[in-house]
Amino acid sequence: MIHLIKGDISTFAGDAIVNAANTSLLGGGGVDGAIHRAAGPELLAECKTLGGCPTGEAKITSGYKLTSRHVIHTVGPIWRGGSQNEAALLASCYQNSLQLALSHGLTSIAFPNISTGVYGFPKDLAAEIALRSVRRFLDKNPDVEVSFYCFDDENYSLYRGLIEDLDEAAR
Repeated sequence: MIHLIKGDISTFAGDAIVNAANTSLLGGGGVDGAIHRAAGPELLAECKTLGGCPTGEAKITSGYKLTSRHVIHTVGPIWRGGSQNEAALLASCYQNSLQLALSHGLTSIAFPNISTGVYGFPKDLAAEIALRSVRRFLDKNPDVEVSFYCFDDENYSLYRGLIEDLDEAAR
């Protein structure tokens, strides 16, 4: 099942939130900074032990002061015009995050809009990739619930329209 929420992902009360991290995993701006601030300094301390994370991959930590039990950190690609395998790398972020959640027995996971902030990925293309990747996973794992948290109106509208289109196409 897919849920769409307009709001702050750090308030998600479930098994895991996904952090749109940078390769160092040591915090940054946007959703990454918000998650680190909400989780407290223990999150940064654990992230320092992970040795970073390559683009498209994912690593898991505890949630600390967050209402979610875990944080899955994934590194989205920086948009470079589409010729640097950006679409496949973004799809890998979703696939690897979901597989990591599944391997830890987690069934409720929340995603932000990965790579659409300072990394410059076109929001409409990123939303299509996100929803396609998650739908493909949920077809094989129907007991998992995925929430997409959109902080801004533009992403929320994009996701809402795409979800409606996909639901219609599935009928």
